[in-house]
Amino acid sequence: MRQLQSYLQGQWNTGEGDGRQLFDATSGKPIATASTKGLDLGAALQWSRSVGGKTLRSMTFAERAAVLKGMSVAIHEARDDLIALARENSGNTRGDAKFDIDGAAGTLSYYAYIGKSLGDQTFLFDGPAENILRSARFVGQHISVSRRGVAIHINAFNFPAWGMFEKLAVSLLAGVPVLEKPGTATATVSEAIVKLWHDKGLIPDGAVSLLCGSVGDLLDHVQHQDCIAFTGSGTVGAKVRGHQRVVAMNVPVNIEADSLNASVLAPDVDAGSDTFVMFINEVSRDLTQKAGQKCTAVRRILVPAQLEEAVVEMLTERLDDAAVGDPADRGTRVGPLATASQQRDVLAGLAELNKTATRVYGSQEDVPDAGYFVRPQLFRTDQGVSAAYVHEHEVFGPCATILTYSGDADEAVDIVSKGGGGLVCSFYSNNRDWARTLLLGLAPWHGRLYWGSKKVHDQGSGPGTVLPGQTHGGPGKAGGGEELGGLRGLSFYMQRTAIQADRGMLDKVLGKNSQNG
Repeated sequence: MRQLQSYLQGQWNTGEGDGRQLFDATSGKPIATASTKGLDLGAALQWSRSVGGKTLRSMTFAERAAVLKGMSVAIHEARDDLIALARENSGNTRGDAKFDIDGAAGTLSYYAYIGKSLGDQTFLFDGPAENILRSARFVGQHISVSRRGVAIHINAFNFPAWGMFEKLAVSLLAGVPVLEKPGTATATVSEAIVKLWHDKGLIPDGAVSLLCGSVGDLLDHVQHQDCIAFTGSGTVGAKVRGHQRVVAMNVPVNIEADSLNASVLAPDVDAGSDTFVMFINEVSRDLTQKAGQKCTAVRRILVPAQLEEAVVEMLTERLDDAAVGDPADRGTRVGPLATASQQRDVLAGLAELNKTATRVYGSQEDVPDAGYFVRPQLFRTDQGVSAAYVHEHEVFGPCATILTYSGDADEAVDIVSKGGGGLVCSFYSNNRDWARTLLLGLAPWHGRLYWGSKKVHDQGSGPGTVLPGQTHGGPGKAGGGEELGGLRGLSFYMQRTAIQADRGMLDKVLGKNSQNG
């Protein structure tokens, strides 16, 4: 059985001992191990700071962009091999694997485009220079410069390509080296991509490190200029944020955590209309894509009472067509969950949902004997804001709960906000007054809102797709973080500084006419 390696200090390293086993999600058979025991993580971080930081800061945005573009092309060229790995280790169907791998390549390409447009700069201006007091010469100018540390990225298991390399794209463009720690259970794809880049000579000296296995004592070695981006459970995220060394060094931490995303159908939408079908299509896709293992998947479906029967009927038809089975089979829509522990957690969550809501679709009958399969399941309740378990616990698999409501927009806001903050909420309406109430009511609770209507019924990206030009993150239970968003994403990896100086001298030093901004 092969052992995954970590890429530290410019070399591939193998940890001591057996470490943790990785499994074929379809058969349940072990396929690899990963260990970080005995690796000097403090030295690895220091090497990245001194070597990787110097390398990246010497490069212009355009030069960093060229690196990202090369990385994107390499992923695309190895697409079929990576899909095969994702099918084995993560249980992905071909479509689900493409979603992950193409998402990674696309985000790298997007940030390569942004970097190319920034040209030969090595730092960013933040607005024009402003006169200070009454002086015509003494001005203040804000700029953003690369942090002098390492960006530590602790990633989740569900997107070993997209989830990890979207963070990498932003950090490298900002001029900050990365140490990527993939979710151990599905790290084969992450390791394969970094090895691909290494073999092709695409990694600038010291710019990328990879840690396959336990995080070990990594956080014990953070310093003031480092930063941490974490994706995973809220419980683990809180431990990262509260780590003694992280707190002592005031290390910035960006967290994307649990999210009970909602989808709201408005009372003005007629059953069978274009907007109604858009709603059904996008909810059913979120229930089945990646076997429901998406941080943006819909968990709560708000439906006016008069439309409940039509919604259940059409969703049932769509779920009937979503074949569960071996992801290697072309007809399979829903493969297994990624790990045995995920399967146990999801089954336990479904049992709890069944105590507080009514199951209207699905069961665990006739699932394959081997592997980590869970059939899509749908629940319903009339309890609204009182459906405590539905609003407090994310069951991270192919399931969701329909909550009936009166159709009043303010009531919908009250119900959705019981989730405590989310990554995305979608709503479907052609009534602008209703939509305005819902939009402004839900905006404080979400990082992103997705409005479906008849004019875009065949044009939307779907609420479950994270776009690099739009911010990703959310308040409250969702972690309070924010990443991506085009240029906005670079701010986490850069220090904004106000420079107060003579305008003429500042123009010469910064290489621009600060008066013109």
